[in-house]
Amino acid sequence: MKKLVLMLFVLALAPAALRAQSHEYSPLVEKTVSYKNWSLNDLAANKPVELRSLMQGKKLVMVLYFAPWCPNWKNEAPVAASLYEKYKSQGFEIVGVSEYGSRDDVKNYFGPTGPPYPVVSESESREDRDKTPHYAYRQLTGDTRKWGSPWNIFLEPSKCSAKGDVLMEKAWVVNGELIEADVDKFIHDHLAANAVITPCKQ
Repeated sequence: MKKLVLMLFVLALAPAALRAQSHEYSPLVEKTVSYKNWSLNDLAANKPVELRSLMQGKKLVMVLYFAPWCPNWKNEAPVAASLYEKYKSQGFEIVGVSEYGSRDDVKNYFGPTGPPYPVVSESESREDRDKTPHYAYRQLTGDTRKWGSPWNIFLEPSKCSAKGDVLMEKAWVVNGELIEADVDKFIHDHLAANAVITPCKQ
């Protein structure tokens, strides 16, 4: 009888455990997205910073959209931090774009040391979900998730437009969590291919 009760207890907990460990892995795919330059307030000083300026002197930039309360973002965050630490000295940059959560929530998530890479805020309210550029880009790339956190796009400064709002017509995107091994290889290969840093400015 005790074994039966224990088994029923374990089975009752199993769905919750599975939900807690669920992932939304997605492959790295090239898509037409017409990704535009932006100016958003940074997390530290709450002052506008332009994406083009954050791309200066870099070979490859991953713009990482996330909601600070999202469990899938929390799955990806250590992976992104590890990739950034591994490749930042070789010209790799990550720019975090916070969505649908307050600046205080973002600061609390990263803690007193702050994020390891630049972070800006695009929206702070869940009511803004279908009004953000983030939402529009996800629709273009076939991301059918409700919140789209995390959502990743890779930009190559050497291939970006020298003028105008649109930086890149086509770019590599991940409509979900990064598959670390695949993205690691992608970053390694693109950094090697972009041996010369080309300015990305207007």
